[in-house]
Amino acid sequence: MKKKKLLIVESPAKIKTISKFLGTDFKIMSTIGHVKDLPKKTLGVTVNDSIDIEYIILDGKENVVAQICREAAKAETIYLAPDPDREGEIIAWHIGQEIEKVVKDKKKIQRITFNEITKPAILEAIENTSTVDLKKVAAQQARRVLDRWVGYEVSPILWEKITRGLSAGRVQSVALRLVCEREQAIRDFDPEEYWSIQGLFKHFTDKISAALTHIKKKKIDIQNKKTADDVVKAIKKTDFIVDSVIDKKRSKNPFAPFMTSTLQQAAFNRLGFTVKRTMSVAQKLYEGLPLSDPSKPVALITYMRTDSKRISDTAIKQVRGFISKELGKNYLPTKSQVYAKSKGKSQDAHEAIRPIDVAMTPERVKNYLPRDAARLYELIWRRFVACQMTPALYAQRQVAIQGGEFTFKITGSTLIFDGYLKVYKADEETTDAKVKIPKNIKSGDPITLEKIDPKQHFTQPPAKYTEGSLVKEMEKEGIGRPSTYAATLGTIQARSYVTLDKKKRFTPTELGFTVTNMLTENLPKIMDIKFTAHMEEDLDKIANGQLERDSALREFYDAFQKDLEKFRGTKKKKEVQKTDVLCPECKQNHLGIRFGKKGEFLGCLGYPDCKFTCNFERTEDNKIQCVEIEKPKLLDITCPKCGKNLREIIGKFGPFIACSGYPECKYVHREKANFLCPKDGGEILKRTWRGGVIWGCSNYPKCKFAVFGDIEETACPKCKLPFLSKKVDKKGDTSLFCSDKNCGYIKK
Repeated sequence: MKKKKLLIVESPAKIKTISKFLGTDFKIMSTIGHVKDLPKKTLGVTVNDSIDIEYIILDGKENVVAQICREAAKAETIYLAPDPDREGEIIAWHIGQEIEKVVKDKKKIQRITFNEITKPAILEAIENTSTVDLKKVAAQQARRVLDRWVGYEVSPILWEKITRGLSAGRVQSVALRLVCEREQAIRDFDPEEYWSIQGLFKHFTDKISAALTHIKKKKIDIQNKKTADDVVKAIKKTDFIVDSVIDKKRSKNPFAPFMTSTLQQAAFNRLGFTVKRTMSVAQKLYEGLPLSDPSKPVALITYMRTDSKRISDTAIKQVRGFISKELGKNYLPTKSQVYAKSKGKSQDAHEAIRPIDVAMTPERVKNYLPRDAARLYELIWRRFVACQMTPALYAQRQVAIQGGEFTFKITGSTLIFDGYLKVYKADEETTDAKVKIPKNIKSGDPITLEKIDPKQHFTQPPAKYTEGSLVKEMEKEGIGRPSTYAATLGTIQARSYVTLDKKKRFTPTELGFTVTNMLTENLPKIMDIKFTAHMEEDLDKIANGQLERDSALREFYDAFQKDLEKFRGTKKKKEVQKTDVLCPECKQNHLGIRFGKKGEFLGCLGYPDCKFTCNFERTEDNKIQCVEIEKPKLLDITCPKCGKNLREIIGKFGPFIACSGYPECKYVHREKANFLCPKDGGEILKRTWRGGVIWGCSNYPKCKFAVFGDIEETACPKCKLPFLSKKVDKKGDTSLFCSDKNCGYIKK
């Protein structure tokens, strides 16, 4: 019997897609992510003459490794094909180490990489095998060790000095610092007054609105009402003429194709996707989703973890052909567009993120894809096609109106050729296009001032970070890598270091501020933005063979240990942030911000002599004040268990109704649906879950039927399910849909 070839990938989702290309000669298996890592309960890193790293097989991966090794032992050739990045490289190295224990001929083990999951790409990879890149492995190891040192050495000190359950991270803590510094800048911001002056002029039968820009050829700087009034009085006494009319053409170039960070930003700004959601959906588009044939998934985009804007010659040829044929030769530049390498980025092994087949238009695939996947694919497709199109062309006219020492100006633009905008609209549409300027206006024309409108303004504080703008800032500063942004942003939220408001903007909590201030004071290097960026550059140098792993790690470790020893110190007392609020109970001590299991609170600094505590909030002017906890509200409803009155209580996850006889009676009232569980006939109860609502079977965990979000007890007209799920969008519009994905009924 002929031996099969074994191809090992990282994600099981790729198996089906690749299988249709390689036929029965190949057995395809998945590592299902990492198979080895540092131990959980010990540091796993020893610093001696060399830096030794201890790896163990991850819990639950023993069978995965054993099965792969069994197949490898009888395979003709073994192809290690995890993802083409540093994480993929170490997965290949780790599984390769295990396979080497059962395969005598080590030459049978080959490393292959591909940037897209297509038949030509897979076959080309198999024809051009290599070995595991140990320089990439070393770079991943260096990153892992740095993160382990910071996480394992610093986190316990935070538990001791603040509260348990906290964590520090080499990238995470610097990202949190950015959010805290922005919030502090907002709190410290002192608005400054300034005035603008708009004039309405009449040019023959036309009217023009223009802004005052200069007085005596100096840019205006009007800071108060008195100055504005004086200027307005002087303007009203002045006669005006059209001083100049300048016509020119302005072109606007297309955006570069997406790399990971710019995709994350655009998906947040345009689609409202979190960074995590973007990467999850992009992963599915890369691995393959079923289109017309449910049994054959199709990969739609190239690898989505990349710092590169490079496009392959094949893809350039294909997209130029598509533009010429489908859009017209006017939209095709004479030469292909080449985009400069990202500043400070050295990982150019992959292409930019692009559709695998540009002929697979969003219109062709949208009916087969889940909504999120269809929207993200359209964004990627449009950005890629647009990046190889001609610039948009505007006719721009600027009119200067002069009267004595006063200069008013107005600029208007007209789009005369849409170019790439035909496919991908600009993120910010210019307001110039809305300005109307008469066609017959010319220099020297008389013009009459009809109305003058002074307006008071105040400078605005810097904007709070959103996920999109924080990713942009992290990329600009060289903090972390796009592939780690989702995990970083997730961690600072999970640790309650930040909250997200309704506009999805980050606000640091008191805990976030306390952790940041403590780390910045005691571990200045790991909290230094430039130092963190320098470490990222060192990791790139290790991957390129320009720097040795252990020398980079040792340089960090020696300085880190000195700072760490000082940080540990001898002080065992919990960190308390003193406030200006006097204790209302003892009236002798101030209150301090403390941190407990249920979050932050104010406590008297005279503890244990005075045990006063209260919840608190910050006012608009950044002052701290106590907030009274709402007392339970007694209801005229009796407990079905003990007969006492029920009461409404505000709990950790919001209001709920329970027996007033607690703790003797632990009855909790549950809102109940008027239909039974479609799986086992149990009651359907309403619960709160992560700040939202969940309707689930009362027989949980035996029955796991659950619906997340609100429902309407109206039967689905298509599949007769006894309810419809309810969703309210940003505009307040409500839509109803069937929660059974196989049904697909939607009522808007």
